[in-house]
Amino acid sequence: MLDPVSRVRRFNRAVTSEVGALDSSFLGRGRPLGAARVLNAIGQGRSDIAEIRDYLGLDSGLMSRLLRSLEEEGLIETMVHGEDARRRVATLTRAGQREFKAYDALSNAQAEALLARHARPDALLAAMDMIGSALGVLRTTIQEMDPKSAEARFCLSEYYGELARRFAQGFEVARSRDPDASDMRRPRGAFLGAISDGLPIGCVGLKGTGGELAEIKRLWVAPSARGLGLGRRLMDAAETAARELGIAVLRLDTNSALPEARKLYQSTGWREIARFNDDPYPDLFFEKRL
Repeated sequence: MLDPVSRVRRFNRAVTSEVGALDSSFLGRGRPLGAARVLNAIGQGRSDIAEIRDYLGLDSGLMSRLLRSLEEEGLIETMVHGEDARRRVATLTRAGQREFKAYDALSNAQAEALLARHARPDALLAAMDMIGSALGVLRTTIQEMDPKSAEARFCLSEYYGELARRFAQGFEVARSRDPDASDMRRPRGAFLGAISDGLPIGCVGLKGTGGELAEIKRLWVAPSARGLGLGRRLMDAAETAARELGIAVLRLDTNSALPEARKLYQSTGWREIARFNDDPYPDLFFEKRL
């Protein structure tokens, strides 16, 4: 069996070479990867310089040099934040916007070419998703979002699809007690998504009633992100939201076909109770007092 450390290092070398991390002219645009990443972050909507530095994992000295080089090229402008003199923000100039679009097109083409080289692109993408989730776990954020947003709909669609595959009787949303979106918005409840570098990889809903009782619904974590503690983080965030809304008792239901969910609930203070609804799919019911 090959040494695991050697396999990781081989992977690191392959990725470094493929993305051009050591090239002095990343994607042939005349500047190294670091400057291109800063330009991309600003083009993607990040403006606070401290936030960009944290997002990219750069030290202050290197960040300053990269910003200065982009300013000298006329690609960005930096200024003091309008409401906080201690903060600085960066924006793209017109030339910077053109350069951002050029990088975007080249990066898309590079990604498409890589997938085209493999006989099983779906398997390659699945492996990339797992690696991306593992490497980005510390940067994954839990954000409150509209349950009707594109990110929420993606998570829920994946969740429903997985239940249909795992339940012996299948799963039809129309037969379940699918919560109304308004029940998962403040001030009744909340909907939380796990975001990894802009991509949704998990969700959970807090279905409120306007009183002290609420339900946890639709806990889902992408297969690529399982085993990283994300389910527990989502549940903790849902409990925090419940406390903020004055909710004292939480309930949830699940199915025996999801043993990992049952294990999570049992290990985080939930107690099993009698059935409390007529949903045809669950066969296990839990409660937790906050």
